[in-house]
Amino acid sequence: MDINKPHKATCHCGAVELSVKLPEGLKRPSRCDCSFCRRRGTVVVAVDLANLSIIKGEKSLNLYQFNTDTARHYFCKICGIHTHHQRRSNPHQFSVNVGCLEGINPLKLGPIPTNDGVNHPSDAISKEKS
Repeated sequence: MDINKPHKATCHCGAVELSVKLPEGLKRPSRCDCSFCRRRGTVVVAVDLANLSIIKGEKSLNLYQFNTDTARHYFCKICGIHTHHQRRSNPHQFSVNVGCLEGINPLKLGPIPTNDGVNHPSDAISKEKS
């Protein structure tokens, strides 16, 4: 993997195409165990907002938000594939679905750590305000 070259990421049907710069390669791929991510099962890698651009299909993306409405999850409205999301743990970053990166099979990355999204600090704050 050439870390200096932008990588192509697409949804399943090809309607959405992203350009992703991975200056640290696939360093620290992860999963999350919150109710949403656990159901999705996606392996993600974090990149700064400036390292992701939508090449085509912006109008084919649907936005889904829940709970604190901090994270912004994007899906292709045609094929349903989650391509990326703006993170609630760091809104200055996107998490990119590794399975959408051309030429990378997340099932061959070995063991992937799981982040504790069930006990996320933002959830505790929103419960205190209720």
